[in-house]
Amino acid sequence: MLVSLALTLTLQAQERNPLANDPAAVKAGESEFRINCSFCHGIGARGGGRGPDLTRVHKKHGTADADMFRTIHDGVSGTDMPAAMGSIGVEMKDQEIWQVIAYLRSVQVKTPPPTGDAAHGKALFDGAANCSKCHMVEGKGGRLGPDLTSTGSSRSIQSIVESVRDPSRELVPGYQTITVVTADGQELKGIVLNEDIFSLQMMDTGERIRLFEKDRLRSVSKSPVSLMPPYNTTLLSDQDLQDIIGYLVAVSAK
Repeated sequence: MLVSLALTLTLQAQERNPLANDPAAVKAGESEFRINCSFCHGIGARGGGRGPDLTRVHKKHGTADADMFRTIHDGVSGTDMPAAMGSIGVEMKDQEIWQVIAYLRSVQVKTPPPTGDAAHGKALFDGAANCSKCHMVEGKGGRLGPDLTSTGSSRSIQSIVESVRDPSRELVPGYQTITVVTADGQELKGIVLNEDIFSLQMMDTGERIRLFEKDRLRSVSKSPVSLMPPYNTTLLSDQDLQDIIGYLVAVSAK
């Protein structure tokens, strides 16, 4: 028991991962990651709807081994990142955390993929591409779509491209399209804000908040088709899209 306790204290006190470049640790860390982390951070650590892309060298809450250990062990206050808990609700051991870090280092992209012109991307975001009509960045913009302030660091570039080119492929939770028809025949589309058995609160496409009693509506229907139209290369060229991503990456790095 004393030996085990000493090992735990030693591992926790390390500023650098004591299991770095250990193939067995990397393999064990991959397994731990898939079980405990991939739900938010995606298979391969490339980011998901809730967690950031961890294959990047830069980590928002610190890039050193000790920083990563603290982030996983303690969680991040005010975010969805909890303190390290295993899949069955048991706290992850320090050695398991170091194994996860060893795995993350093994999939870390040494040279980040190129991004576009951030200044031109901002101009497009606020102008011709109409992104800011529905999406907010740093407190400015629309509310009908997800806030994109941290998207540049929380998702891989490929996943952002896919969301723009095919927005209905994987809807962000809370942004499912709803259509209601009122008693007088008016049809309204938007997203659900709150709902219970008797009532429905929604934001329509004009960002007006509306509250309905369900028994007074002609119909209520939900659709997996996003309110956001697909931006094909005719509407938004590959280079312009890369510029917008460059802007989002720059914002999230602040």
